[in-house]
Amino acid sequence: MAATAASGFQLASARPCIASSRRVFKAGAANLDANSKAVSWTKLASARNLSQSLEPFRRGFVSSSMKFNKVVTRAMSESTENKPVSGLPIDLKGVMLSAGKRAFIAGVADDNGYGWAIAKSLAAAGAEILVGTWVPALNIFETSLRRGKFDESRVLPDGSLMEITKVYPLDAVFDNLDDVPEDIKSNKRYAGSSNWTVKEVAESVKQDFGSIDILVHSLANGPEVSKPLLETSRNGYLAALSASSYSYVSLLKHFLPLMNPGMSFVGFSRSLGGSSLSLTYIASERIIPGYGGGMSSAKAALESDTKVLAFEAGRKNKIRVNTISAGPLRSRAAKAIGFIDTMIEYSIANAPLQKELSADEVGNTAAFLASPLASAITGAVIYVDNGLNAMGVGVDSPIFKDLNIPGNKH
Repeated sequence: MAATAASGFQLASARPCIASSRRVFKAGAANLDANSKAVSWTKLASARNLSQSLEPFRRGFVSSSMKFNKVVTRAMSESTENKPVSGLPIDLKGVMLSAGKRAFIAGVADDNGYGWAIAKSLAAAGAEILVGTWVPALNIFETSLRRGKFDESRVLPDGSLMEITKVYPLDAVFDNLDDVPEDIKSNKRYAGSSNWTVKEVAESVKQDFGSIDILVHSLANGPEVSKPLLETSRNGYLAALSASSYSYVSLLKHFLPLMNPGMSFVGFSRSLGGSSLSLTYIASERIIPGYGGGMSSAKAALESDTKVLAFEAGRKNKIRVNTISAGPLRSRAAKAIGFIDTMIEYSIANAPLQKELSADEVGNTAAFLASPLASAITGAVIYVDNGLNAMGVGVDSPIFKDLNIPGNKH
């Protein structure tokens, strides 16, 4: 993309200025008395370039008769950055009073999956990127990264390249070294790597960086995914749940102490806490023939766990927990299922939006959910699938051929 493209994800409405909003706090503390409700908020706003986070404060001191300008959502290019325009950016460089946000994305092993796209979107918004890569894929991933094979995929909207600060070996199936069987410890694909269990990785990140703000779970595995559920073994079923759903519980359990807790300003309700995300699939609630081996059960468990973890992590540390139900993508992992092209064709034919889903669309949603713009969203399943989840039937069926349903031929 050209260097003049939008820097980060500057999506709309009022550009925050934290330093000035801090000054308003002091001014407000000195001047807000019994008569202060009559003060024109417009005058206050013109005196200070207020942060969007002042919205709850403003609502408490303006009369219902006051009129406000309509908010207009638009992208802002790099060339407009120094102009006096309004905007509501997803800015993870230094949101509010905190330092730049740091994200750990578990499950990045190439440059064409959702994990990579999420890392790019978070990087474009200003976050520092750490990734956890499955141990057997670590050498290939790091070599490709070092030799520039991913450089084209690393290009951010401002023309710079995404920087990955550190790559950690990770096998999220194992919580600690005691859980690892001898055949794995002696496996040559694990030779040369250490500290790759969930607990060890969390400890390494703490030692290296102290804390993180964003945790992303972008991994799943079902060794018997091609088998119908009735033909799935107990071991295969439990393996799918272990790798695809409990791994998220374990990650959040071990990384939660590292995540910067939520905080609120005096008189303000907006939380500045950390955010945790995972990826799910519509097979959790709809029948997808061919998506077997217990994987549909694992995704259902992941969505249920998202709600429980949202409560527990929210109450304990003001951490938000959400999951993105993403549509089909031609990723390396999805190709292992064997019919991903068919699923993409089905989605294009039947979804309300007849287009192929891009990984960037999921990445951008993740950046939004990780930002303060989503400060009240937790325990949610967010569908990013061109609306396919809303459909009750496949409209490409011959049954509907006489209904004159609008659509694009493909």
